[in-house]
This record gives sequence, C-alpha cells and structure tokens, in this order.
Amino acid sequence: MQLPSSATVVAVVLSVVFLICATEAHNITHILASHTQFSTFNHYLTTTHLAAEINRRQTITVCVVDNAGMSDLLSKHLSIYTIKNVLSFHVLLDYFDAKKLHQITNGTALAATMFQATGSATGSSGFVNITDLKGGKVGLSPADYNGPPPAKFVKSIDEIPYNISVIQISTILPSDEAEAPTPGPSQMNLTSLMSAKGCKVFAETLLASPAEKTFEDNVDGGLTIFCPGDDAMKKFLPKFKNLTAEGKQSLLEYHGIPIYQSISNLKSNNGDMNTLATDGAKKYAVVIQNDGEDVTIKTKIVKAKITATLVDKLPLAIYSLDKVLLPKELFKASPTPAPAPAPEAHAESPKHSKSPPAPASPADSPADSPADGPNGDADDLKDSGAVKYNAGASLAAVFSLWFAFNLLM
Repeated sequence: MQLPSSATVVAVVLSVVFLICATEAHNITHILASHTQFSTFNHYLTTTHLAAEINRRQTITVCVVDNAGMSDLLSKHLSIYTIKNVLSFHVLLDYFDAKKLHQITNGTALAATMFQATGSATGSSGFVNITDLKGGKVGLSPADYNGPPPAKFVKSIDEIPYNISVIQISTILPSDEAEAPTPGPSQMNLTSLMSAKGCKVFAETLLASPAEKTFEDNVDGGLTIFCPGDDAMKKFLPKFKNLTAEGKQSLLEYHGIPIYQSISNLKSNNGDMNTLATDGAKKYAVVIQNDGEDVTIKTKIVKAKITATLVDKLPLAIYSLDKVLLPKELFKASPTPAPAPAPEAHAESPKHSKSPPAPASPADSPADSPADGPNGDADDLKDSGAVKYNAGASLAAVFSLWFAFNLLM
C-alpha cells in the first residue's frame, strides 16, 4: 500500500491541532467578577449592554477603573445612555497588553475606541492617545486633550494575547463629548403601555397611587416591571383594598426592580433582587428563578410565572405575570398542612419499612449568584474568563485522528 505523502500527514496533524485548540471566547463580566474593586464598572458594563458588545469583538483593550473612580463618574448624575458613551470611550479597538504599552513605537500611539465606532463622536474625540512616559509610566488621554495625560496605566488585570487585554487605569478619561447629555427614548407612558397589553387593571391601580411617580422616576436609570395580568389582578383586588395606604404603595412598588433586566438576563441568572419597595430594614426582595425558557418570580408567599414580554428595550422592560406578587412583609404564608401518617410497616416487607425522604423545599435551597454577576457557569471558567473547551471540536479531533491513523496504515 502506498504511504501518504509527508505533506498530507502534516496537513492532517495540523488540522487536529487546530481542532483541539478551540478558539478562546472571552467574557468580560467573568474576567472582572473575581476583582471586587471593579464591581461597579462591571455592573455598568452589564446594565448598559456594553459587556455583550465587548464579548462579540476581537482584538480589544478594556481600560477599567476601580469603584472609587466610578463613584466620581456617578456623582455627575449622568443618564444611563451617557454612562454607556463614557464607558465605551474606555474600550480601545486594538490590543495593548503591559508589554506593548511599554514598547510603543516613537513613544506614542493613537487608538480608536468603541465610542468612535458608534458614530456619535465628532472629529478625533473618539480616539485615545497612549504615551510612554519617563520612569516606566504610561499615560492615556483623549486625542483632543491639552495638557499632561490625566490617566496613568496602573496594572494589567488579564491578558488573552491578541484577543482581549484588560488593564486598570488610574481615573476616568475626561471627555466632554462622551459626557454630553444623550437623548433617551421618547417619553414613555408606562400605564398606557401596560393597559394596551393586558395589564389594564394593574395600570389603573398604579395610576391612582403615589407609587406611579416612583416608577416614572426610575425609568431613565433602568427599570423592570412585573405587571400581573388582568385576571390575576381582578381576583386580588378585594385583598388589595384591605391594605393600608402605605401597604398599597409598597405592594405596587414591589412589582418593580430599579434596574433594567432583559429577558435574556433573567433566563441566565438566578437569585435575590431588591425592588422599588426595598427600604432599609424593609427588605421587600424577590427571587428570580429560571428553568430553561421559563422564568418565575418567587416570594415567601407565592411563585408567579412570566407569561409574556410586553417591552424589552433599554432602559425599560415590562413583563406580565400570571399572579400578583405577595411580599412576606404584608402577608402571612399559609400554614403547611401536616403530612399524612405513613402506613404501618410490615415485618415481611423490609423494603417498605421506611418512607422515602421528603423532597427539599425550594425555600431551603441556597440562593444562586446575584443577577448582575456571572451566571452559574462561572465556576467552570478559568480566572481569565475564557471558555477553552469545545465539545464539537473535540469530536471532530477524534475523527481526524482516526482518519490520520488510516492514512498511515
């Protein structure tokens, strides 16, 4: 039998190598999850949906600032749309790890940012200058900035060569253009949106309550509303009317979360969430649980299921529920009926001598990771946040090895 040429063997071996070494896919929220000093920056990457855009890109550098630096930014009370522009100005569309930063040709480099890519930046306002300073320091500044670089390179957080580099810088890069007021969506009438999509009773009840202003005041910063459908709300109205004025307001606010949660986020995250009713000792929290495509909102009293998505567009999400959410702060859980006595065991049937253990109740289950953190797959990821295993590639590698073996026989 004629042996295959060396070129054929090399080609087969290389194909096996490339298949086994599956392409690394980075996840910026997973990378930052283990660094609590960047939790605020990480939170706003998720809230503004920048995280998803970063994860889709290749050859980028994310310049992160610590929580103190983010506090300075948040003290300006910018809208969520403007914060997105500011953070996108900190994502460079090129790869700069620690080594490259200190080996910049001619001592300076100009890098485009994701803010430039949005088309919102004029002239060179969407570019960042990187300068190799004396004493081994590296400075960063907006391209149109006059004066010494306002931000300095602090350290490298993570590097996946030529894919993504995450570096810490000393402060937020100043940019009048990125921080300029950004028009949000046209003024939305929350109650009209809900009324038109099967939640008219809840909307009318909200409209007659001070809680309506609480909902309206939270839209710009991000808001998620769980509105019970008309049938569920009509059935609940007699109980609602028996609540105090404060109780009525708290119950309505209990159906809002002061952060935008897309349906994809709800389907991939479990855990406790504060609501608009949360106030110090008054926890008023709900638990988000998902099972495949189904998402439930659980309290100590009731478990409600999301039946439809009414609105899902940053900064607002509205979902209809099949039940009214009942907080334990206002309602008491129904007593659990005592289990029926187990049948008397027969001596001749040892396998029936013990009744099966009762299943653990959902309330006894430990809460999963918080909504704004990485999903439950984070434990399977390395500290770099890269997914390095690909089942499809592994199967293909096995077949390639089999093919190579047959060629060599």
